[in-house]
Amino acid sequence: MPGVGRAELIHTPVQLYRHLLRCCRQLPSAAMQQHYRHAIRQGYKSHSDEDDQERIQMIIQRALTDADWILGKYTKKK
Repeated sequence: MPGVGRAELIHTPVQLYRHLLRCCRQLPSAAMQQHYRHAIRQGYKSHSDEDDQERIQMIIQRALTDADWILGKYTKKK
C-alpha cells in the first residue's frame, strides 16, 4: 500500500497535502488525476483553519486510508 511506511513521516497538513498530490501521479488517467488533485486542494483549504492537533492527526490518518483505498481500486490491475 502506498501510504503504509510513509504514514510515520507525515505529521503536518502540508506534508499530507504534498504526499497526496504525489499519489495522484499513480492514477491511470489525466482526468482522474485532475479530479483528485482538485479534491485534495479543496480538502486542504476547508481544513486550513484547524488548530486542534488531535483533530489534525485524525484528518491525516483518514486521508491516508482513503488514498490507499483509491489507489488500490484504480491501480490493482497492474
